[in-house]
Amino acid sequence: MMSMINESNTPKLAASDNTSSLSSRVFEELEESILSGRIKPGENLIEMKLSSELGVSRTPVREAIRMLEQKGLVQIIPNKGAVVLGISEKDLADIYTIRMYIEGLASRLAAGNITENQIRELSEIVDLQEYYSSKHSTSQIKDLDSRFHEKIYEYSDNRTLQHTLSDLHHMVQRYRQLSFAAEGRADKAIEEHRQILQALACHDQDAAEKLTIQHISNAKDNLLQIIKIHNLQNNDHKE
Repeated sequence: MMSMINESNTPKLAASDNTSSLSSRVFEELEESILSGRIKPGENLIEMKLSSELGVSRTPVREAIRMLEQKGLVQIIPNKGAVVLGISEKDLADIYTIRMYIEGLASRLAAGNITENQIRELSEIVDLQEYYSSKHSTSQIKDLDSRFHEKIYEYSDNRTLQHTLSDLHHMVQRYRQLSFAAEGRADKAIEEHRQILQALACHDQDAAEKLTIQHISNAKDNLLQIIKIHNLQNNDHKE
């Protein structure tokens, strides 16, 4: 049976760490494996197998699984154990809807706080996106997209909002790659970034908020359409 964990990138966790620290590290590793798709919905998380792969006792693994359950990524089923739920289509739609309005608020706040140096930083990111778009480098464009949004979170000068948005962004990382791979979406997203940047540079809080909400809405519609087509193709193959 294939290992659930990407062992080539994951060293054994230090046995000298305390249980609380180990539990957090096991949680982070399992969460990353679930969100990246290495551990798929419907799979069982087996404590003994995971403790062997990660080089830890079963106690931090058990605690990590409870943390995953609290986050809604796994479900504990009697006589079956911990079953991975992952991120459903409804979860994605809900996350993007929340992102629309919270990121809109982040852009509104950033427009009121942003400095000339910060505007230059964002401009450099968008310039790089356009360069990599000409090279058809989807991976680089996606990474720069993350940087663009993270910078706006930072410039909002609101730590609670920044942490909330970073967590939501992390949860949909696997699906964002699909979204950028869609024909024309990367170029459209870069164009939308330019418009948001212009509003920020003008300190136009209303426009920055409105454009950001529309940007996330467009990304949501694009992603859900891709998933719909993917599901239809899978159903056709099953028939």
